[in-house]
Amino acid sequence: MYEYIIGTIGMVTPENVVVENNGIGYQVYTPNPFVFSTTQKEPVKIYIYQHVREDIIALYGFQTMEEKTLFKKLLNVSGIGPKGALAILAFGDPMQVIGAIEDENEAFLVKFPGVGKKTARQMILDLKGKLQDVVPDYFPNLFNSDRVEQASHTSTQFEEAILALKALGYSDKEIKKISSDLKQENLTTDQYIKVALKKLMKS
Repeated sequence: MYEYIIGTIGMVTPENVVVENNGIGYQVYTPNPFVFSTTQKEPVKIYIYQHVREDIIALYGFQTMEEKTLFKKLLNVSGIGPKGALAILAFGDPMQVIGAIEDENEAFLVKFPGVGKKTARQMILDLKGKLQDVVPDYFPNLFNSDRVEQASHTSTQFEEAILALKALGYSDKEIKKISSDLKQENLTTDQYIKVALKKLMKS
């Protein structure tokens, strides 16, 4: 079982990053791959979770151990697989997610792709009262805005963000509702994704 990998980011796609280490490129799925765009070619440490099924062996990567721990907790909930857990983590505000679980706020939880009322109820039953002990004060903000440099708006960055949202499981209809407002922003791909997720959760 892998704990973490240290290497350079060789490639960033809407679904994953490729981490180069000792001549080998590891395909690693992450909640928001574009947070690594500004660190390409610089050594990074990514905490790894290896997911094994009969038909696939996949690596999932996270910037912090807390993020990895929450991912594993979510996988223990019936009805939530790796893709669903990544979509929840991509929201970037674990305190709000955990608060919704503690407050039994199903209306908030069902806004995530693939989470219906049954799964939301299961999340509450399985995780309520069990997440505060993972790290103190719930979790830190997983995506610190200070890590991201301002960049000029380009259609490429906007399109990359849209592809990433689709990879997380959001439908064309859901994305279309927030696209017009999103295009008015002058952001990096990572920032587009964060703003889009906030808007999708409010819609």
